[in-house]
Amino acid sequence: MAPITEVEGRRVPLSNLEKVLYPATGFTKGEVLHYYATVAEVLLPHLRDRAVSFLRYPDGPDGQVFFTKNVPPGTPEWVTTAEVPRVEGPSRMVVVQDLPSLMWAANLVTEFHTHQWLVDTPQEADRIVFDLDPGTPATIVHCCEVALWLRERLAEDGIEAYAKTSGSKGLHLLGAVRGASSERTSEYAKGLAVEAEQAMPRLVLHRMTRSLRPGKVFVDWSQNAARKTTATPYTLRARPEPLVSAPVTWAEVEECRSPGQLAFHAQDLPPRVQDYGDLLAPLLDPEHAGPLP
Repeated sequence: MAPITEVEGRRVPLSNLEKVLYPATGFTKGEVLHYYATVAEVLLPHLRDRAVSFLRYPDGPDGQVFFTKNVPPGTPEWVTTAEVPRVEGPSRMVVVQDLPSLMWAANLVTEFHTHQWLVDTPQEADRIVFDLDPGTPATIVHCCEVALWLRERLAEDGIEAYAKTSGSKGLHLLGAVRGASSERTSEYAKGLAVEAEQAMPRLVLHRMTRSLRPGKVFVDWSQNAARKTTATPYTLRARPEPLVSAPVTWAEVEECRSPGQLAFHAQDLPPRVQDYGDLLAPLLDPEHAGPLP
């Protein structure tokens, strides 16, 4: 039987704490749970009031990896859930509102993925996102160049951009928006991706066509679609090492000269949070949200 721990008055079962999930570094499930507990103060605000998709990897990144969108069997009654719209009909998803829910979800061994809208207002996007994905031999260094162009272009339209690593190969660019549907936000994002390709044709691609991607940065604008989700800030990723989707400063983006400069492991995040706080906190402030032009 899994040991039970009490988290803010809730009884949370935690299992297999000694299990090694990241063989390359020996990082265990217990360390995964400790990581999430340590960064909960900055992670929870980005999960709160958003339906969560779990990308689960209970046996580590080399085992079975699968998405869980509906409320998993055995979910405690005290975990918040919400009905969300889907093309095939409404479904019920988890909403991680507090530390006990976070620790319960972390025990499932998961990446956290969230929509660009809140469960109370699914018809209105509150974030715009660009997923900058480099095709080998391009790297995150090239993503930084594209991110800087997009930052300036978004600023022209009154949208302040913030950056985080994807926790994989690329970079995510986010901005707070208001008053637009996911469809309208996707349309606007696609327009900017096309502009970026026109401005930097040797570097940028706005289409997903695999054969065109080597050596270029694919500006994925499609994650603004209502049905799509993006890796939540501070989530661990199912990679060979315990890499994190980590917020970064624009100075770090400007100064990036090698991929290793923007690769952050779980152990790197607590001191970064202590030094910087939540670099993406402005995304949570409605006053920072700008209307789409």
